[in-house]
Amino acid sequence: MRVMASVAMVMNLDKCLGCSTCSVTCKQTWTNRDGTDYVWFNNVETRPGVGYPASWEDQGRWRGGWGLDGSGRLRLRSGGRVRRLSRIFANPEMPSLDDYYEPATYDFDMLLSAPAGEHMPVARPLSAVTGLPMAIERGPNWDDDLGGSSIYAASDPNLTALHDQGLGDQVRLEFEKTFMFHLPRICNHCLNPACVAACPSGAMYKREQDGIVLADQDRCRGWRMCVSACPYKKVFMNRLTGKAEKCTFCFPRVEQGLPTVCAETCVGRLRYLGLVLYDLDAVEQAAATEDPTLLVEAQRAVFLDPNDPAVIAQAEADGIARDWIAAAQASPVWALVMKHKVALPLHPEHRTLPMVWYIPPLSPVLTATTQMGGDNTDADDVFHAVASMRIPMAYLAQLFTAGDVDLVAGTLMRLAAVRTHMRALTTGVGRDAATPVGLSGADLEELYRLLAIAKPAQRYVIPRAHREDAARLASWVTGCALDSPGGVGMSPTGAPAS
Repeated sequence: MRVMASVAMVMNLDKCLGCSTCSVTCKQTWTNRDGTDYVWFNNVETRPGVGYPASWEDQGRWRGGWGLDGSGRLRLRSGGRVRRLSRIFANPEMPSLDDYYEPATYDFDMLLSAPAGEHMPVARPLSAVTGLPMAIERGPNWDDDLGGSSIYAASDPNLTALHDQGLGDQVRLEFEKTFMFHLPRICNHCLNPACVAACPSGAMYKREQDGIVLADQDRCRGWRMCVSACPYKKVFMNRLTGKAEKCTFCFPRVEQGLPTVCAETCVGRLRYLGLVLYDLDAVEQAAATEDPTLLVEAQRAVFLDPNDPAVIAQAEADGIARDWIAAAQASPVWALVMKHKVALPLHPEHRTLPMVWYIPPLSPVLTATTQMGGDNTDADDVFHAVASMRIPMAYLAQLFTAGDVDLVAGTLMRLAAVRTHMRALTTGVGRDAATPVGLSGADLEELYRLLAIAKPAQRYVIPRAHREDAARLASWVTGCALDSPGGVGMSPTGAPAS
């Protein structure tokens, strides 16, 4: 066992307003410049919908992430080194500008210099790429609020998968009768990132100290294999420099113990940041789990209990500082992912082992219980309503569990139990819901405090970087490609400096 530490994030989708404040502040911080005008490190998608870039989930088209070969070994879906080398100058398996959207500005001078006339002058949209007049046909969240449902939401790859199971039409109908939900997305800073494995120049790398995946601008040669290999399409090309850019997890802030910009400015307070300890030696085996529906539990098995004395001893032996171990023990990510098990990863079937997890949406389960003729103070009626929610669990399973509906159901049951338990506790009406979900009343109350009323100090538990480690870490040549020496995760390909 080799203990490593990685920063991670959990997002509570029940609290996302779809306001895109996170997207705007991220863009103002990182991509508010020429060449990245179409780039959103953080975007908020409406579900159902095709997302950004369009249909990024369609791996039949993009061949992103990992698959298993005939021997059960992990292989990039984009192919081995020979195939990638043969396409190094022409790579058709990556989104075009049309799949994102053509960035636009406006002819504002028209408003000032137009001669007097009968009609108000109009600032026409101009392409930021060509400077020519254009028609705006797409944006980073074009299907917001299902405004383009008949055109865009019907093309949601998750609905296509459900349609193949005979559920697609029912899902669309039920969504239209009730409500959508929002899905904020950033780079997942995966434990087994396909982008790093695919990069021919070694410009993509995963930091030894905190697991953040970054792109080295000096080493990047613009081969764009990272864009193709990332199944979440969260690596972008600066159209002017020809270099790869991606979410940095705001590492200059994280090194100071501060939350990411998207987290700190989030209006709904839906983001949680913390440290997770994991076993580096178990990453490859977890990613190679044959049954995709078992990948969530396989990744959970990689995470280590920071309160286990054996883990603490090994972590200290592997060079993890005591304050980082203490931060892992207080991590809200550990509590939500491992202790209470209410958070799930996005598309685990890609086998990248993402470190951004999501609490699936549950609202409005109590209203749904009443509409079904049930008693919203009765735990059994509430749990029955969860199984009949108009956000179908099959759709959520396509997003978060590789199709395992039972795992989604268990997660939603725990979330419903929190509401039922707290209602019974505060009003004295209804039956305690702790027993049916295997959590104690104290567990449900702890989960309520974390999800509903936690202060920033509880939502963001981020240890400061250790300056004394900088020289040692800089002397290590790190890699995490499965098809290169050193193996998965952040295993060094060279020896540490003496």
